[in-house]
Amino acid sequence: MKTLRIPDLPSLRTAARDFVRDWTAGRTVFAFYGSMGAGKTTFIRAVCEELGVGDAIGSPTFAILNEYRSATTGRPVYHFDFYRIRSLPEALDIGVEDYFDSGAPCFIEWPENVEALLPADTLRLTVVARADGAREIRLD
Repeated sequence: MKTLRIPDLPSLRTAARDFVRDWTAGRTVFAFYGSMGAGKTTFIRAVCEELGVGDAIGSPTFAILNEYRSATTGRPVYHFDFYRIRSLPEALDIGVEDYFDSGAPCFIEWPENVEALLPADTLRLTVVARADGAREIRLD
């Protein structure tokens, strides 16, 4: 198992840079598992910034999907939050398969709610909040 350790908030940017450099090559769909408050949104925000997104990056909890654009590549970056999705047809109605097949980076929170729709090559990561305040991103 590979683990990316984030000891504190000032280390977040370096961790995001390492993630982009070491774990994203050849992949576009990233599923982030973890409990509420584990740091999924915070880490995804840092990764999006590392990819050149200059827009305000927030949780798409109510919108389900936020679309950003990288200022460095001009390409879209998709950020999903499936916390409120209760059925696969609901996710299909918003066209998730088209987004997943787009070739653009797709970062997914609460992927367990759409597990059956995730592509086979999805990188699955678990975000864990440790008692000392550190975060770990585990590639299982």
